[in-house]
Amino acid sequence: MVAGNLRLSVLVLTMLVLAGCESLSTGSFQMPDIFDRSDSDETVVKRNIPFPAEEYARLEKNGTSAVQGRLTYETSAGQTLIGAGETVSVAPATRYAAEAADVALSGRKIEPADPRAREYTHYAKTDDNGYFVVRNVPAGVFYVAGSVLLPGGESRSPIIIKQIELGKGQTRDVDLSR
Repeated sequence: MVAGNLRLSVLVLTMLVLAGCESLSTGSFQMPDIFDRSDSDETVVKRNIPFPAEEYARLEKNGTSAVQGRLTYETSAGQTLIGAGETVSVAPATRYAAEAADVALSGRKIEPADPRAREYTHYAKTDDNGYFVVRNVPAGVFYVAGSVLLPGGESRSPIIIKQIELGKGQTRDVDLSR
């Protein structure tokens, strides 16, 4: 149960969005709201877990590890969509992130993350073939997340989240597909 909640938290933080083939700084990068999968009249779920500043203070913001992979989504009709030009996020697996992941995976929208959490999330933008590389990630457990724009350009795939563990200086391959 704890591992499931941790995975969801990491997923949610990860969903804060990665951005592509080049790592982007975490500072002023404006993340798309990938959790917004509903009509404008849908209620936004309030966070129950306040931002745990002490938990985040124990985490490193940057490191020597990397995450690389490809973002794809298979439609119910069997069509594989390439996540070209999408943002992918790598966020530490915390209880705060797990809560957001739980909500996002249920198809609902959660209120935006505290800006302090974004300081620990790394982003990359995918290239035209859906490949991404996120560099300067510290060692630890993370959620890698993204979604794909569906044909017609008005809706997105369900969020795709994978939990990974990175060692210091390690490069991890992630098949970010669903």
